[in-house]
Amino acid sequence: MGEANTFMQSVPLEYFIILSSVLFSLGVLGVLLRKNAIVILGCVELMLNSVNLLLAAFSAYKGNGDGQLLVFFIMVVAAAEVAVGLAIIAMLYRNTRSVDVSIFNKLRG
Repeated sequence: MGEANTFMQSVPLEYFIILSSVLFSLGVLGVLLRKNAIVILGCVELMLNSVNLLLAAFSAYKGNGDGQLLVFFIMVVAAAEVAVGLAIIAMLYRNTRSVDVSIFNKLRG
């Protein structure tokens, strides 16, 4: 644990903030611009992981493991979200034979 903490102390916190911001921005652009439901789900995961990176970096710089424990729980929720999202996408593909989100407005009652 001390070796990882030394590494986190040697890399400036600003680098983690910049990297996390870039990853989150790429995820937002992917959600807004892409039409494939699987790619959109991947971009949501990218945004969630960028927040996890930032949370872990802040936790390491503060010196306690509370943020790292929270990252673990966020990853568990993300895994459940992926399972539910892929199940929904599989059902939509079975009904429409496409994962293009622009045709999903036809599903309104």
